[in-house]
Amino acid sequence: MSKSFDVVVIGGGPGGYIAAIRAAQLGFNTACIDEWKNSKGGPAPGGTCTNVGCIPSKALLQSSEHVEQAQHHFADHGINLSGVQVDLAKMLARKDTVVKQNNDGILYLFKKNKVTFFHGRGSFAAAKDGAYEIRVAGAAEETITAKHVILATGSNPRALPGAAFDEERILSNDGALRIGGVPKKLGVIGSGVIGLEMGSVWRRLGAEVVVLEALPTFLGAVDEQIAKEAARAFKKQGLKIELGVKIAEVKANADGVAVSYTDSNGGAQILECDRLIVSIGRVPNTIGLNGEAVGLKLDDRGAIAVDDDCRTNLPNVWAVGDVVRGPMLAHKAEEEGVAVAERIAGQHGHVNFNTIPWVIYTSPEIAWVGQTEQQLKAAGRAYKAGTFPFSANGRARALGDTTGMVKFLADAKTDEILGVHIVGPYASELISEAVVAMEFKASAEDIARICHAHPSLSEATKEAALAVDKRTLNF
Repeated sequence: MSKSFDVVVIGGGPGGYIAAIRAAQLGFNTACIDEWKNSKGGPAPGGTCTNVGCIPSKALLQSSEHVEQAQHHFADHGINLSGVQVDLAKMLARKDTVVKQNNDGILYLFKKNKVTFFHGRGSFAAAKDGAYEIRVAGAAEETITAKHVILATGSNPRALPGAAFDEERILSNDGALRIGGVPKKLGVIGSGVIGLEMGSVWRRLGAEVVVLEALPTFLGAVDEQIAKEAARAFKKQGLKIELGVKIAEVKANADGVAVSYTDSNGGAQILECDRLIVSIGRVPNTIGLNGEAVGLKLDDRGAIAVDDDCRTNLPNVWAVGDVVRGPMLAHKAEEEGVAVAERIAGQHGHVNFNTIPWVIYTSPEIAWVGQTEQQLKAAGRAYKAGTFPFSANGRARALGDTTGMVKFLADAKTDEILGVHIVGPYASELISEAVVAMEFKASAEDIARICHAHPSLSEATKEAALAVDKRTLNF
C-alpha cells in the first residue's frame, strides 16, 4: 500500500521547500520530492537557486569582490599588498561549501518540521478517487498518494538555437560557476542578471569580458536613469557591452568559441573567446512531469497555466515559482509557496506582484521595486521624482564606494510612492525599506520624516524622498 499524504510538493527549490514547510506548519501531513544530487550522489535540495544559481553566484561575487579590493582599492586605505594571488580551486571549493551548507540546512528544516523527503524525480502516475498517485523515481521507485499537489519544478536555461550547452565551451549558468581556470577572453550573450553577474565575477578575476546584447537599450527593464548610471560604472571597470547585435552563428572548437554577429551599425563581426556564457533567459521546466497523464494544462509559452491564486486546471493541483507566469525570482516563488499552503488550509494567502523587489548583484548593485519613470510616462500618470547621489553620503565616502544614487518616484497629487530605484553599495539591502513603505501605501513624505541613523547608507533613501519635494539637506 502506497504512502498517503495531505500535500505532496514536487520540487525542492525556494518555492517548493518553503511550500512544504508552511504546509507542515499548518498541520498537513506533507512530503517533498526533489531529485538534485550533490557530487557524491546524495540529496541536494534547494533547486537551481541553491545549487547553480543565487547562492553559488553570490559566493563567487563576494570572493571576486575581495580580489578586486585587494588588487585595486586597499592601497587607498593605507593597506599595501603586493603579489596578490588567486587560488581559484580554493575559491570554487568555498563556493561548493556554501552550497552544501544550504542543502543541509533545508534537509534539517524538513526534519524539524516533519516533512517527509523523497530523493528522486516526481511525476504524475494517475488521478484516482479524488487524489493523485505520484511516482518517485529514485534509488528505488515507489508510488505515493496526495490529496493536494504543489508543482514547483522551476526553470531551465534557454539555449541559443544551434549552440547547445556543452558546459565546457558554451556555458549556461551551471558551467559559468565552475570554470576551472580564468579564461583570457570571455564572451557573454545576454546582458541580463546572469550575464552581468557572471561577467563581473570573471572580469574581476582577470578575464577580458565582452557582453553581446540583442536589445538596443541596456537593462531595458530598469529605470533608464539608473541603467545609464550602471552602464557608466561597468564601462569604467572594463566590462565591454555591445548593444543591438544580431547573432548569426556560434561555433565551438578545441581552442574556444567563435561568435559571428552583426553589430548595431549592420557590420559583420566575429568575437573569438575561450569560453562563452549564454544567458538569454530561462524556460519553465515541465520535463518528465507527465502532466499529460492527468490532463495538466500548459500555457502558450510552456508554463503551467494557473489563475491568480496559483490553481491549475486540475482540482487540488497548484503550481508556483518559475514554472508559472510572473517574474522568475526565488523570493517570488517563496511567497507563492507560502500563499498556496495557506489557501489549502482555507486561509487567504496573498502575493503582491507590485511590490516584489528586483536585484542585480553586480558592483555597483542595482535594485528596484515598483514602476520605472518610463512606465509612468507611458501610462500617462503624473509623478514627481527625487534623486540623491551616494557621492554626497558620508557612509559611502567612508566605504570608498560612492558610485550611484537612490531615486524616488511618487504620485504628483497624493505623494504615494510608486517606485524606488537604487544603483550603488548594498542596494540589495536598502531596497527593503522601499518594499515595506510601498506595502503600507506610504508617501515620499513619510520616508522623508522618518529618522535614519547617521552615518548610514540609508540616509540616501531619506534624502531621495526629501528630493521629491526639492528639499534635500545634504546635496
